[in-house]
Amino acid sequence: MTMLLASAAFLPVSGIAHAKDYTAETNGPPSPFSLSGYAEAYYDFDVNNLVGKKPSFLVSYSKNDQLALNLALITGSYMTNNTRANLAFATGSYVTANYAAEPGFLKHVYLANVGMKLSADKNLWLDAGILPSHIGFQSPIGKDNWTLTRSISAENTPYFETGARISYTSENEKWYLSVVVVDGWQRIQPVAGNTTPAFGTQITYKLSPKITLNSSTFIGNDKSDIARLMRYFHNFYGTLKLNDKLTAMVGFDIGTEQKHKNSSGMNTWFNPEIMLRYTPSAKTAIAARAEYYDDKHGVIIPSGTTKGFKILGLSINFDYKIANNILWRVEAKTLRSNDNIFTRNDGNTSANSIFTTTSLAVSF
Repeated sequence: MTMLLASAAFLPVSGIAHAKDYTAETNGPPSPFSLSGYAEAYYDFDVNNLVGKKPSFLVSYSKNDQLALNLALITGSYMTNNTRANLAFATGSYVTANYAAEPGFLKHVYLANVGMKLSADKNLWLDAGILPSHIGFQSPIGKDNWTLTRSISAENTPYFETGARISYTSENEKWYLSVVVVDGWQRIQPVAGNTTPAFGTQITYKLSPKITLNSSTFIGNDKSDIARLMRYFHNFYGTLKLNDKLTAMVGFDIGTEQKHKNSSGMNTWFNPEIMLRYTPSAKTAIAARAEYYDDKHGVIIPSGTTKGFKILGLSINFDYKIANNILWRVEAKTLRSNDNIFTRNDGNTSANSIFTTTSLAVSF
């Protein structure tokens, strides 16, 4: 039973295999093309015997008590001094859960974007297409995260967006600034009947080698023009390197959306979060997370209860780097709600859940 309270994962440290460098053989430049791959299979179990699928507010490792593929990804990239492009296709239970609103083949397009440099002497770029989200601290790719599973905030803010982005990085790399115009709140194809774009910003500032601060915003309507409800969202996080072995992340999300069209009244949700990561050696790491998500009016996560969606999440995991491209992880995670929102196999409901996951990822 002790082992059932933990989760395990093999995750790649690097998922990029670059195109062959012909410089030494031909005295020419290296190839601008690169190829990377990533695949992550998992077995997930809930101690409280949840039904075979996790609640809809969890899109990563979304299947329960069965062997499944979370994410299989192949990416082709092109990069020169003045142009860049990415094309990636994906499958797995993360894709099934998170791309459910997309039609047909678009369900499997992970990235598809092109970019051009707008200045000869400044790091100023214009990118367009299906892009990584400008919101949040976490990625769908396990190796990029401190913890094995994603936080509730990450699962319920965009992982991707479609549109155009102008970005600038300062020469000393202390500042990163961007403005985006996108189709909506995590959309490839806009909502039917929606003719208005959404907008967003991102500001990242490296105050020092130990402190990084980030502010991201979203403004727009994610419904049809007839049912238009304006949404305003702000994501903040900061990372602080306390010493050579211990790093902290503190985040806070807050959003509001109109109660009904043309209304001055707003429904609000918010989410504080803190993570700590301790690396006692080059091969090992320990991470802990505490988070609280409050969506009383069900703007993002409908609960069907009178109190609305209010949940506390706690997790802890241990990482061991087996090789440069293989990382083994174990994690214990519990979610506790004020209401019985978790459905069990026996038909009863529960206010809390303890998730366990075993995963194996391969990269090239």
